Amino acid sequence: MTLLPDWVAALGYLAAGVLFILARKGLSSARTARRGNALGALGALIAVVVVLTSTEFHGFNLAIVLVAMALGVLVAVPAARRVQMTAMPQLVALFNGVGGGAAALVGIVELAEQQGAGATGGTVASVATAFGIAIGSLSLVGSVVTFLKLQGWMTARPVVLPAAGVLLVVALMATLGLTVGVALTGQVWLGALTLLAGGLLGVLLVLPVGGADVPIVISLLNAFTGLAVAATGWALGNVLLLVAGTLVGASGTFLTLAMATAMGRSVAGILFGALRGGSTAGSTEVSDRPVRTASADDVAITLGYARRVVVVPGYGLAVAQAQHTLAELVDALRARGVDVVYGIHPVAGRMPGHMNVLLAEANVPYELLIEADDVNRTMPATDVVVVVGANDVVNPAARTDPGAPIYGMPIIDADRAGQVIFLKRSMRPGFAGIENELLYAPSTQLLFGDAKDSLAAVLAGLKGL
Repeated sequence: MTLLPDWVAALGYLAAGVLFILARKGLSSARTARRGNALGALGALIAVVVVLTSTEFHGFNLAIVLVAMALGVLVAVPAARRVQMTAMPQLVALFNGVGGGAAALVGIVELAEQQGAGATGGTVASVATAFGIAIGSLSLVGSVVTFLKLQGWMTARPVVLPAAGVLLVVALMATLGLTVGVALTGQVWLGALTLLAGGLLGVLLVLPVGGADVPIVISLLNAFTGLAVAATGWALGNVLLLVAGTLVGASGTFLTLAMATAMGRSVAGILFGALRGGSTAGSTEVSDRPVRTASADDVAITLGYARRVVVVPGYGLAVAQAQHTLAELVDALRARGVDVVYGIHPVAGRMPGHMNVLLAEANVPYELLIEADDVNRTMPATDVVVVVGANDVVNPAARTDPGAPIYGMPIIDADRAGQVIFLKRSMRPGFAGIENELLYAPSTQLLFGDAKDSLAAVLAGLKGL
């Protein structure tokens, strides 16, 4: 006996599906992202309520579900509230992996039920179940590896095992073979082996990826999770899971392609470049070449009397939690009549939109966030570019050095402005691990120190002018 009749449950699923679609639409723009996120959360809430009230639970199953939900809330809410902006990409990777793992486990349970009912596989549901197990486990383990890389618990450099190419092909063929075996026979033990093979493939796929390529892989794994969820929906006959998974898979795919284009590289080059010696490789070497340094007062004078300034934020801004201080400095400059905008590179930070979210946290008006292509057109007329915690996205090697791992990646053309001011902690290279010749250009000055402290000192100097 269920609380909701079938027709009410169907309407509830329809409402949740529509909300998911509207949420994706809202998330496509920074202006409507908050509303889109709220719509998605409402859709998920409706879906959960409909499931709980329209499903006939047996024995202790309902109690198990409620306990599992309570445990999830106890873990997720504190984690979401306490996470720093610097760790947001890692959290996204883990959330994505959990989704893939859930789809894989549901597939195993579905196999067990089919086998208990005497089914022998070969149906469309069996094919979908096998696919969900393989892709879900790949996404789970691959996401864990990206988390470890971003968290710094393992090297961000590409890890290329001996005979890595051969191992990758073997793991791929094993996963495909086992997936076919599960689809044809419906055997649980083959499903378990598929789970292991898919996980191994996830490790081998992500290990050779390094440096600035990791955010793109997170987006790709997100698309894989969506496919796994869609396959699970097909296997269970649940239209809402099918819709939600398809939305995630499609949007993740488009985002992956867009980010790869922004990097000036192919997805295949990102995934397999290290196997032929062409991927990013984070270096830890610190240059001892001489550079021109500046004091906070020097920077304040330069900015205070400029006509146009472009601020290029990067991951270092998030590390220093300096977004609010930067926003104050920009407001003070604009109050003096200086034309100041933020130049936003699509892959700045550690995930798509990282800088947009960071600056929105400081209530920076959306119209001041200018995309790289648009800001580059005005760069020759720009007096000063202030680079705050970024490096690779302004590195001219992307245009001039065919041997550089970021060669071909569109960048913000800071070197074409009148002056460049870098706010850096040290001379360590960026995430891609290569030296930036712009640091040594005659038009470049460096202000060393914590970005938040440096910006506060520049702001104090500006107010004293």
